[in-house]
Amino acid sequence: MEGKQTAMKNTIQSDVLVIGGGLAGLVTAIECLRSGKSVTLVDRDTPERLGGLALWAFGGMALVDTPVQRRMKLKDSPEIALRDWLRFGELGEHEVLPRKWASYYVEHSREQVYDWLIESGLTFLPAVNWVERGMQGNGNTLPRYHIVWGTSQRLTRRMIELMHQANTGNRLTVLHQHEVLALQSTHGVVVGAHAINHATGHAVQLAAPAVVLAMGGLNGSLEETRANWVKGRPLPASMLNGAHPYANGRLHHLVAGLGGQITQAGEMWNYAAGVPHPKPHFEGHGLSLIPCKSALWLNHRGERIGPEPLVVGFDTHTLCQRVAALEKPYVWHLLNWRIAIKELALSGAEHNQRIRDHQTLMFLKETLLGNHRLVKQMVSESRHFLLDDTLAGLAAKMNALAGTNDVRPEVLQKTADAFDANFALGDKLCNDEQIRRIEHARHWGPDKLRTCKPAPLQARGAGPFMAIQTQLITRKSLGGLQTDLQSRVLDARGHALAGLYCVGEAAGFGGGGACGKRSLEGTFLPGCILTARAAARSIVAGRGLARA
Repeated sequence: MEGKQTAMKNTIQSDVLVIGGGLAGLVTAIECLRSGKSVTLVDRDTPERLGGLALWAFGGMALVDTPVQRRMKLKDSPEIALRDWLRFGELGEHEVLPRKWASYYVEHSREQVYDWLIESGLTFLPAVNWVERGMQGNGNTLPRYHIVWGTSQRLTRRMIELMHQANTGNRLTVLHQHEVLALQSTHGVVVGAHAINHATGHAVQLAAPAVVLAMGGLNGSLEETRANWVKGRPLPASMLNGAHPYANGRLHHLVAGLGGQITQAGEMWNYAAGVPHPKPHFEGHGLSLIPCKSALWLNHRGERIGPEPLVVGFDTHTLCQRVAALEKPYVWHLLNWRIAIKELALSGAEHNQRIRDHQTLMFLKETLLGNHRLVKQMVSESRHFLLDDTLAGLAAKMNALAGTNDVRPEVLQKTADAFDANFALGDKLCNDEQIRRIEHARHWGPDKLRTCKPAPLQARGAGPFMAIQTQLITRKSLGGLQTDLQSRVLDARGHALAGLYCVGEAAGFGGGGACGKRSLEGTFLPGCILTARAAARSIVAGRGLARA
């Protein structure tokens, strides 16, 4: 615990109580401290893990009309971005608050996220990637995906530094390993919370006229994920957990008991290609692969999934549904060493050390010459990465890993031969949807650097062959507690619950689900910052502290 307690035994009084020490909670604390407020920040995790999921994230941000885009001759605007957002997220006219937050995001991401982070001492890579293009071109119509130099880990640690720098006059109390068990309200006004210190077992009373919920989403719990799954959508028999295990939805339900509204709880941003973490931080912990565009996605028998092939980078929502609908809850990625060293990547700070640690020369070397280091690391650490010089040998290893005899060598050979037949008459006469999508991706320079020129899988010198067994992995909740543009929690009538705010993923990144069914990708970290800064402005202005 940092800071001072009041004289009242086991009670901590402050102007603002922030529940959750992820990015949204940290930004809320920074802005409130800078405005002269006293702040108590309560986090469930240990001190070295302050920052939540953002501490481990990659650091991609969807930003609109930035200097980086302009330098790359990209003519973006809030109007273009909003059209993309509403169309891809399938946000209907009745989804008033999510649409308001979407509009707010695209109009203010440049000033309140990009400029604010630059002023805070952070920088971005000098290139913008093009992700979530949409299966029919209905996603991002141009590149918007900016990458924080240093990954989200650098972003998070910088926010922690700024929070302590803003703590003039000893107005900050940080409680680690404290779990909020209940919210306290008096005459319908939220005035604090009850918590327990898991390190000592002692209870503590937290009192504040403004309580900010920043506890993350709902799908850090696989039970909660399954309970909220949209009816009619395929549900896989098993999933990995790529979210934060303490983001379990319990506080969401507590707020619902006070009259708050949980909306779009079944909408999630999951990933289609996860593998068990070789060094798990918790039970069921998974790593999310950024799959190779040139890899073939196969079912449990080693047959190519179709008729439309699966290709990453266009529509993650659809990709997840197609994987979830398969007969068995896993897929095989079939590729070779040439593809792996050029295209394989893992999401998060942990496996992107060149960007994370500002190793510019090594980053450029691995981008240009191939990331042999990462591929060798994953082959060494994960039994789900298989190598062999022959397809028959690879099939045997695939069966050994799965504990079945589902993959027949002749079927795997036929799958590879059918793809390679595309090149029999020269690469200008290929007629394969995956190859067309790869060529489209390679038209954009930054993506071309990380995408192989299409070639036969069995090309001479491209081996050995590789198979990766992956399954669906949870990541973020797209739904959450409904909020207005001041980040105040609303009841069923649209009235603010006095004294209660919600930010970041807990609020569905604004309005209880600003992204709708799909994200343009990279909307999460900026969504945390935008909702947090809005909450702080509202608190400082005294809004929401009495019944609306």
